[in-house]
Amino acid sequence: MNDELMQERFSLMRERISEIQKEELVKEPYRDFFRKTGDFILEICQVHDRIREGWLEKASTEELKENNHKMYEDILPEHYEESYGNPAYAQKILGRDFGQLLSFLYTEVRGMIVFAYEDRLFDMTVAMELFVQIYNLFEDPEVSPKDVKDAIYWYVSDYSDEMAGYRVREGVDPSLDFAVKIICESDLTDLRYLYKYGEYVSENELAMAAFLNTLPEEEIQAMARTYTEGYRIGFIQGRKDITKKKTVNIRFQLGFEKMVKAAIEQFREMGLAPVIYRSAVHSVNKKQAHRIGYYGAIPNQQFDYDHKDDAALYLDHEFVQRKLRVLQVAYEQVKELANTHGGPACIETFGEKPFVPVSKKEACALSPHQQKLQVSYDNESGQIVNRYIKGEERSFTIIAYPVKEIGENFEEIFRETVKINTLDNQLYQKIQQNIIEALDKGEYVRIKGRDGNETDLRVHLHHLADPGKQTNFENCVADVNIPVGEVFTSPLLQGTDGVLFVSKVFLNGLEYKDLKIRFQDGKIAEYSCRNFQDEEENRKLIKENILYHHDTLPLGEFAIGTNTTAYVMAQKYQIGHLLPILIAEKMGPHFAVGDTCYSWSEDTPVYNPDGREIIARDNEVSIQRKQDISKAYFGCHTDITIPYDELDSICVEALDGSEIYIIREGRFVLPGTETLNEAFAS
Repeated sequence: MNDELMQERFSLMRERISEIQKEELVKEPYRDFFRKTGDFILEICQVHDRIREGWLEKASTEELKENNHKMYEDILPEHYEESYGNPAYAQKILGRDFGQLLSFLYTEVRGMIVFAYEDRLFDMTVAMELFVQIYNLFEDPEVSPKDVKDAIYWYVSDYSDEMAGYRVREGVDPSLDFAVKIICESDLTDLRYLYKYGEYVSENELAMAAFLNTLPEEEIQAMARTYTEGYRIGFIQGRKDITKKKTVNIRFQLGFEKMVKAAIEQFREMGLAPVIYRSAVHSVNKKQAHRIGYYGAIPNQQFDYDHKDDAALYLDHEFVQRKLRVLQVAYEQVKELANTHGGPACIETFGEKPFVPVSKKEACALSPHQQKLQVSYDNESGQIVNRYIKGEERSFTIIAYPVKEIGENFEEIFRETVKINTLDNQLYQKIQQNIIEALDKGEYVRIKGRDGNETDLRVHLHHLADPGKQTNFENCVADVNIPVGEVFTSPLLQGTDGVLFVSKVFLNGLEYKDLKIRFQDGKIAEYSCRNFQDEEENRKLIKENILYHHDTLPLGEFAIGTNTTAYVMAQKYQIGHLLPILIAEKMGPHFAVGDTCYSWSEDTPVYNPDGREIIARDNEVSIQRKQDISKAYFGCHTDITIPYDELDSICVEALDGSEIYIIREGRFVLPGTETLNEAFAS
C-alpha cells in the first residue's frame, strides 16, 4: 500500500477519533473506556507529529523523561489497579461479557507508542481502525460480545500477513536499521538517546548507560570481544562455516548500547551486519510474556502476565493454518537473507527485582483445545523456520551482566561477572575432560539432594560402541554459552527415573518455590510447586510456563556445572535468586525439559577438543524426526539447576558395577577436579 493512501487512512481515523471524544452516543460505562482510550490514541498521534518535526533531537532530558513516563504511567504498578489494561479492573467496570475484550483492545492500542517512534503508519492506522470499528458497534445498545470478538478475530486474521510477515523480515533484513542507527549514530554520552526507541526508560537504564560511559574504551572493547568471539568460536567448534553468513541478530536491554556499538564494529570485521529488532508488540507476534529482541524497562510484569494468553480470543484451527501460510510466504520472500543469517547473539541481564505473578481468573486463558493448537503451531512454525535458517548451519552466543537495580554492590558484582565471563578456558577444559572420562564409564548417573532437597534421580546414558572415538558429554567452555563451566549430554529416556527438586528457582523471570518434578522413563509424570495455596493453580503455573501447555516433556539435557567461582559470588552477595539461567546452570547439576541440546541439528557431527565425537545428540523422542518430524520437537528447553548447597552427590554407576563419585556433600571429589573447590575456600 502506498504511503499517500496510508496517510489518508491515518488522517481519517485521527479525525474520527477526535469527533468520538465529543460524542455521547455510547452509554456508560463504555463511554468512559472509549474516551480514555481515544485520548491516549490522540496523545500518541501528537507525539508522532513532534517526532517527525525533529523534537527528539531538541527536547531536554526532563521533557523526554516526562513524556516517556506519561505514555506508560497508566500501566505502572501504582496505577494498574484502575487501568483498563488490567483485565480484573476492566471486568469490574465494563462487565464480564466485555471487560476481557476491551482490555485486549486497550493493550493492542498501546502498541502505537513504539510504532509512532518508528514511523510505522500502517501499524498505527490499523489499531485506530479497530478502535473505531468496535466503538461503532457500541453505538448500538444491543451490541453483543460475539460482535466484538468477531471484530478482533478478523483484525488479527486479516492483518496477520503484514504483521507476522514484517516480523519475519525484521529477523533477517539489516536494512531495517531503526535501532542500529540509534546505537551507531547517537552520542552515547548524551543519555537522551535512550528515549529515541519509544521503550519505557527507568532509572535502571539511565544508570546502566551512565556506568558504561565511565569504563575505559579498552574495557568496553574487551567485553564486546568476549561476546563476539564466543559467537565466532561457536561456529568453529560446531564445524560450521561462518563465511557463508552475512548477518547476526543482536539482542540486548536498553542501557548496554556502548558495548553493543563495539560489538557491531567487531561483527562487521567478521563480515556480519547487525540485525536488531524490538521485542514483539502485536498480539499476533508475541510468545506469551517472553520478550525476544531488544527492549527497555518492563513497565509492569503483571500487565505482561495478564495478557500472555490473549490469543485465546482468536486462536482456532483456521487462524493457525493462516498464520503458518503467512510464515511460509514471508520466509520465501526473504529466503536469501534467511539463508545467510547466522543466528542470535544475546546479552542478558540480571539483578532486576524478582517477579511472582498473580494469577487472575479475569485474564484470557487458552482452552485445552487451544493449548493443543498452540503446540501444533509452535511445532510446524519451527519446521518452517528451520528450512530457511538451517539449524545445522547457524549458531548463537549468550552472555549476561548485572544491572544497577541489583543494589549497592553493583560495581563489585559487575567486576566479578566480567571475571567469571573471562575464566581460563584451557584450565576448565582440562578439568571437565576428567569429569567426562569418569562419566563415559557409566551406564547411569545418580543425583541426590540433601538438607530437605528431595532430588533422587537416575539418568540413563547412551552406550558407547567405541569409547576411544566416542563420548556422551560435550566439554563446554566459553563460546556459545558464556561463562565457561559445564559438561552436558542428551540422555536416554528409557530408564531415566526419579524426582528432581529445588527449593527456589527462577525460570524465565518467574519464581518457583519447592518445584518438584517426577520423571518416568525420561518424561514428566507429575509436577508441583508451592507458589499458591491451591494445588491446581500451582499445576497451571508449571504447565503454562515450563511445559508450555504440553501434557508432558522429555528430559532433553543433563549437565554438571563446574563454575564454582560463579556460585561463590552468588553466595557472597546473596544474589543466587537473581542470576539468569545462563550463569545459574553452571552452578550445579542442571536438567532441561523439552528439546535436546542439539535440536534441529542432530545429524551434524559434534566433537570435543580431544577429537572424540559426541554421539548423545538424540533421544527416543527427537529420533522420531526421521519418520514424523511433528513428534520430534517441542519448541522449548528450560534448564533447572540444583545449587551445590542443596546437592548431596553425583555418582556414576559404571558398567562394571562400580561407583565413581564426582561430587559428595556438595564438593568435587573426583581426582583432577580438586581445583574447583578452591573457590569455596576464598
